Amino acid sequence: MELQNVGVIVTGGASGLGGATASRLAAQGAKVAIFDLNEGVGQAHAAEIGGVFVRVNVADETSVADGIAAAEAAHGIARVLVNCAGTAPAAKTIGKDGQPHAVDTFRKAIEVNLIGTFIMLARFAARLATVDPVGEERGVIINTASVAAYEGQIGQTAYGASKAGVVGLTLPAARDLAPLGIRVITIAPGIFSTPMLAALPPAAQESLGKQVPFPSRLGRPDEYADLVSAIIANQMLNGETIRLDGAIRMGPR
Repeated sequence: MELQNVGVIVTGGASGLGGATASRLAAQGAKVAIFDLNEGVGQAHAAEIGGVFVRVNVADETSVADGIAAAEAAHGIARVLVNCAGTAPAAKTIGKDGQPHAVDTFRKAIEVNLIGTFIMLARFAARLATVDPVGEERGVIINTASVAAYEGQIGQTAYGASKAGVVGLTLPAARDLAPLGIRVITIAPGIFSTPMLAALPPAAQESLGKQVPFPSRLGRPDEYADLVSAIIANQMLNGETIRLDGAIRMGPR
């Protein structure tokens, strides 16, 4: 799909993987709407790339519906959705104090990472289904999982479960939407340099990067954006989860 003047929505697009993706797609001529809760950073990034910012809570259906309507008012019905919004809580099943993992923490991870992805996917697809296809396809949905979906580490029960859910919905959703010419693909990143990791000391970041077989460093957000761009361009990519991880297989810690 050519991106020139095509409406695109990027959730979590204020910074990190979503921020790099928003920049890349805007540079390719897309009209980008950033959905995020970080209003200050999101508005600044949208202004920088010539897009629009909409404050959206992806786990809330009303907020999502309003956000999609606002994006449509600015750019027309979007044909590309990239789901990058997420949260990464860390808690063991039983803590050092002997207390069980807080249910509210687990629930929030599921609501944002899995249910939020589904709400965006379903609402976006329903609106996209009303427009004519361009060539053979109407559009594409790209979700973000994690290698934690396969090798969740100690303290990642909530995060790993939520991201495994994103992997699990990918193929059924692609099959559901295939008759409409809407593709669904998921990217499962490994260890990437994001705002969350940037808070770690440089030595800790370097240590994490050395765990990656090749290249032995943290992934760069622009490399995630590279894959997003390639997926949009390649119509045969559908119903699959693609690991973007430098061949890492995470250990327990």
